[in-house]
Amino acid sequence: MRLSLLLLLVAVLGLRHPAAAQLLPAAPTFTRADSLRGHLTPLRTCYDINYYHLDVRLDVAGRAIRGSNEFRFTATRDFTRLQFDLFANLAVEKVEYGGRALPFTREANAVFVSFPETIKQGRRAAFTVYYGGRPTVAENAPWDGGFVFAEHAGGQPWVATACQGVGASIWWPCKDHQADEVDSMLISVTVPRGLTDVSNGRLRRTTRLQGGATRFDWFVGNPINNYNVALNVANYAHFQDTYAGEQGPLSLDYWVLPENLGKARTQFGENVKPMLQSMEYWFGPYPFYQDGYKLVETPHLGMEHQSAVAYGNEYQNGYRGQDRSDTGWGLEWDFIIIHESGHEWFGNNITSQDIADMWIHESFTTYSEALFVESRFGKDAARQYIRGQRHNIRHDAPIIGPYEVNEEGSSDMYDKGSNLLHLIRTAYVPDDARWRELLRGLSRTFYHQTVTTAQVVDYFNRQTGQNLTPVFDQYLRHTSLPTLEVRFPVTGPPLARWITEVPGFELPARVRVAGSGEYQNILVSTIFKPIDIPNLTRGNLEVDTENCYIGTLLE
Repeated sequence: MRLSLLLLLVAVLGLRHPAAAQLLPAAPTFTRADSLRGHLTPLRTCYDINYYHLDVRLDVAGRAIRGSNEFRFTATRDFTRLQFDLFANLAVEKVEYGGRALPFTREANAVFVSFPETIKQGRRAAFTVYYGGRPTVAENAPWDGGFVFAEHAGGQPWVATACQGVGASIWWPCKDHQADEVDSMLISVTVPRGLTDVSNGRLRRTTRLQGGATRFDWFVGNPINNYNVALNVANYAHFQDTYAGEQGPLSLDYWVLPENLGKARTQFGENVKPMLQSMEYWFGPYPFYQDGYKLVETPHLGMEHQSAVAYGNEYQNGYRGQDRSDTGWGLEWDFIIIHESGHEWFGNNITSQDIADMWIHESFTTYSEALFVESRFGKDAARQYIRGQRHNIRHDAPIIGPYEVNEEGSSDMYDKGSNLLHLIRTAYVPDDARWRELLRGLSRTFYHQTVTTAQVVDYFNRQTGQNLTPVFDQYLRHTSLPTLEVRFPVTGPPLARWITEVPGFELPARVRVAGSGEYQNILVSTIFKPIDIPNLTRGNLEVDTENCYIGTLLE
């Protein structure tokens, strides 16, 4: 962006300003129920989940479920009592251990179980929760959580779940915290005959039961976070394909409404393999070859359900036919296929331990959209797309939310987070091959792991050889942008500094004399220092805000 006069981008870029601060929303208040859900107490850390067998029967007409979930775990310390989670509107009918019923109590959406003897550290054991009731119906999935009961094609039932944020315990009992992913899982769903359930992983068997019902058994052979576990029920049509991926043939399975089969073949054919090619190029192999890749048509817009990505974009390019970047590039591909599938790498392969760090899921995945544009249409198109993302940024609250209360940060984790990653690439890792290896190394380093912000930032520090912690802190923990202040004294060279909330902040500023060629990287801190660029004046200074999401101030 050319700067040729005094410029203070407060209103546009949301910089630090007393009046702007008065517009920020009030800090949320939290209850004990929030802590029971978000905090890893000793009653939750005392056991490590190894395996679930979720077995539910769906009553479509009654909008009810009934079933059980077996918990197999390893004790991490000696204990006699533990906590699992299930929303209070669903009844816990029995908790069974070794053939006997265990006593339990409930508080809010937490259930506390007492064992008849001490479970010793290192012991493997199991208990089963039997439950049922009418689960919460989502009013606006996937932005709120629960079941979606819909119809298609002349009144045929169409049912799905989506529960990110609110938690999986809104419909099934589990240890509902992202820090402990189950190692593997069997999902058994019984539905009225004529309907098909599609869940995560691979279909092991289909069993016709007495009374006009069918059970579908899906096995997930990889770690999976709770909110990704899903059921999708309809009279689905099914077709298949194979992608020649980095680790060999990857199965592609598509489950769609029969009336949309033709549109699905076209839309999925045009988007899925180019998406996989781009994501594998930038981030490394698809993380769940063992479980395959599926797209499942749903009555809500979409969700990153691991190995069973929910799709509801109505077979059109863009985001519901619109371009979120307003550049035109977002209409060249199907947003839901690319974005939600990108979560297979960030969110599913690499999962934040606390929902407060959901930027790890959303910033990288939103940035993956730009990398997809770069793969298909070139770097200039990608830069335009990333800049176009900025008009969605609100600067309303920090991107990192409050910890241990199951609360996300600002939705700026999407587009502001994407621009942060592009800034780091531009300022610190401009070599494309090196940047690609850094991203692929991230997938290798944290493969199938849950992580914290500190771990991700430390990885970037080590790989770049720079202390990027203040940079991440400014963008993730504060609402204002770092502002490059440039002064032109009557005598002497121009002076520059960053205005930030974070002490010790340093970031190269890309500046040049207008029309002089390449930008120069000038390391700037929060203390005024001279800019050593010959012939630089207030009238010819250009600061690169095209690639670097910053504010600027000339004096």
